[in-house]
Amino acid sequence: MAVRDTNKTKKPYIVDRDEDVFIGLDFPLHRGDDRSGMFASTSTTLEAVKVNVTNLLQTELGERVMQPNLGVQLKQYLFEPFDEDIKMAIQNNIIDTFSIWLPFVTIVALDVEMSEANTLKIFVEFALNIDTTIVESVQGIIGG
Repeated sequence: MAVRDTNKTKKPYIVDRDEDVFIGLDFPLHRGDDRSGMFASTSTTLEAVKVNVTNLLQTELGERVMQPNLGVQLKQYLFEPFDEDIKMAIQNNIIDTFSIWLPFVTIVALDVEMSEANTLKIFVEFALNIDTTIVESVQGIIGG
C-alpha cells in the first residue's frame, strides 16, 4: 500500500512500504537485478516521473500508434533560425504538453538552447505537485 512518507531523512515523497513492489520500467530498457525482474524498474514515484518526462520530451507528436496526440513537436524547430521567438514557442509547446500529459508535474525551470550542430538542448527542472520541495531535473537532446 502506497503512503506519503513524511520522514525527511529518507525519501520525502510517495513510496511503497513493500520493497519488492516496483512502479514502472526504467528506460532505456536494460536488464534488471533478480529483485526487479527481467527489466530494470523504478521503485519511487519521482524516479518513474523522471522517466516519463524524458520519454515525453523524446516522443515526437504523432509518433505513437493509437495515441497521435502524445508527444512534443520539437523536430520542426531543428532547422529554423534560433531566436527568442522560436525559443519561446518551444517552451510554450513543452509547457502545454506537460499540462495535458503530466498534470501532476510542476515545471520549476525550463531552458532551451540550440547547438551549432542543429540539436536542441532542453533542460527541465520539475517537482511533483504533491510535494514541490523535492526538485528533479532532466536534460534532453533532440536531433543530431
